[in-house]
Amino acid sequence: MEQIRLGRTGLEVSRVILGCMSFGDPKQGNHPWSLGIEEARPLVRQAVEAGITTFDTANVYSLGSSEELTGQLLGEFARREEVVIATKVHGRMHEGPKGGGLSRAAIFTQAEASLRRLGTDYIDLYQIHRYDPHTPVEETMEALHDLVRAGKVRYIGASSMWTWQFAKAQYTADLHGWTRFVSMQDQYNLLMREEEREMLPFCEDQGVGVLPWSPLARGRLTRDWDATTPRTETDRFGGTLYHQAEDSDRATVKAVADLAEQRGVSRAQIALAWLLHRSAVTAPIVGVTKAQHLTDAIAAAELRLGDDEIDRLGEHYVPRASEGF
Repeated sequence: MEQIRLGRTGLEVSRVILGCMSFGDPKQGNHPWSLGIEEARPLVRQAVEAGITTFDTANVYSLGSSEELTGQLLGEFARREEVVIATKVHGRMHEGPKGGGLSRAAIFTQAEASLRRLGTDYIDLYQIHRYDPHTPVEETMEALHDLVRAGKVRYIGASSMWTWQFAKAQYTADLHGWTRFVSMQDQYNLLMREEEREMLPFCEDQGVGVLPWSPLARGRLTRDWDATTPRTETDRFGGTLYHQAEDSDRATVKAVADLAEQRGVSRAQIALAWLLHRSAVTAPIVGVTKAQHLTDAIAAAELRLGDDEIDRLGEHYVPRASEGF
């Protein structure tokens, strides 16, 4: 697996990042389709053996059990210095003033809890899961900077927000000499390309790595449009996405299927390869629940598409409102 620099930093991440939202206690939180430790173990082992070095989770995934499982399994299959662990803060973990959001009190409390669950004394990439309009950005950026200075966090990143909010955070850090965000984890795939308007050009200009979430559009790009899975029937957040331009989306899904058949590869490989050809993208975050999902993601990193194939995949896209914030 190729390793690539994260933006302008010296940190190397794998070209495909394993998303660990699908790992955790299905009885905790809002992910009843998540895999417990025995089911997740062979997938993490497969990822490590394939050269994936970067693993992304969040405190809210399965209410902390994703972090616990991720930390335990990485401890079984890799040395700590061999992997990059990314997690996130913002979502509500418990009641009270420190249970969610991006206040200094919440960030410090939740960072310590994530460290305990992950079984590590530092987090490689600590990301704000969303923008917090209720907390001054100065308070958030200084708290994150202090975690870096304390050695508990190596780098900081952000996730879906408006470009002006991201720019405000970056320049606030610059004004005060605080740590800047080095990555943006946003929704970007063949069915949602609105980030191409402002966020991706801004990230390229500023040397910020881009780590797309939902690169397969919650699996819609990997199956016939009307097909369903146990996850689609229970994923409440996913159910709010990809309803704005269904005619366009159906045509795009068919274009992926047609090209996959012509190339003799899976639809997932085509959709991920398209993303990996985008100049702004560092590494997509791919969630898996089966060995074949991981095999497809690894193969996509080696799949080369021609310019005409890339044009065919994107020709049906129409503008729509951004979503998923």
